[in-house]
Amino acid sequence: MKIILKKDVENLGFQYDELDVKPGYARNYLIPKGFAVPASPGYIKNIQEIFKQRAKKEGFLIEQSKNIEEKLKEVVLTIPVKVGKEGKLFGSINNQHIVKILKEEKGISIEKKFIRIPGNKSIKTIGKYYANIRLHKTCEFVLKFQIIERS
Repeated sequence: MKIILKKDVENLGFQYDELDVKPGYARNYLIPKGFAVPASPGYIKNIQEIFKQRAKKEGFLIEQSKNIEEKLKEVVLTIPVKVGKEGKLFGSINNQHIVKILKEEKGISIEKKFIRIPGNKSIKTIGKYYANIRLHKTCEFVLKFQIIERS
């Protein structure tokens, strides 16, 4: 079923994205909660008008995301943590920890909902990992980081 998102939906898309989702998901969750509307020709035309009006704002957002991407390219992220036996962490590392470290140590502000760690929602062992950071709907960055034992 074709829908158009009215709001940003985590793990699905951004506002005004036209998506094809399963009919039950659209009818039972997205549309009743106000997250989406069916993709009718009239609504699509309205969205095209909105995009024309927002072209200047989009240009600014793309430029801003490119600046953040340039800063992220220079980042070497190493996260020291307390480790128990066999390299297992006390607690776990998730996207909230990455946001906190980027903001405090590197001065880069990103919302946690735009950072995704593939496979695992949280990391529980030391090693090398990566996270996908969605800076804009047209711009995605892969941040590589390492979790090491705190000495």
